[in-house]
Amino acid sequence: MPQTTLSISTRGQGLYEITDEVARFVRSEGQAQGLLTVFVRHTSCSLLIQENADPDVRRDLDGFFARLVPRTDHPDMRWVTHTTEGPDDMPAHIKAALTAVSLGIPVSGGRLALGTWQGIYLFEHRDSPHRREVVLHLSA
Repeated sequence: MPQTTLSISTRGQGLYEITDEVARFVRSEGQAQGLLTVFVRHTSCSLLIQENADPDVRRDLDGFFARLVPRTDHPDMRWVTHTTEGPDDMPAHIKAALTAVSLGIPVSGGRLALGTWQGIYLFEHRDSPHRREVVLHLSA
């Protein structure tokens, strides 16, 4: 079963599109049909399939999650006890718990079976830059 690991550099919170890198792996395997599993090996970021045409979608998602789970230095987050790694850490874990750390994407005709406006994103939930590992596994 073909497998590889992508290394994704982030610059802080936000959505980082990885569709091209993932599609390149699928094409390189030459497998007509199958299921691609995309898995992120971290607890403070996640994966999304989301619209990739209008950048306003990414901005609005960032804004929504910032309002839904603010940093622990926000008054609404006084109940949080895990604060030793900074005010963005526990909110990052919560955001990752609310979203996905793995995706299953069908492969059809040797290509990802994504819709017209769908892209694959690493969703970084921490403030500072990180290097994230995303495992791709293609099964028949």
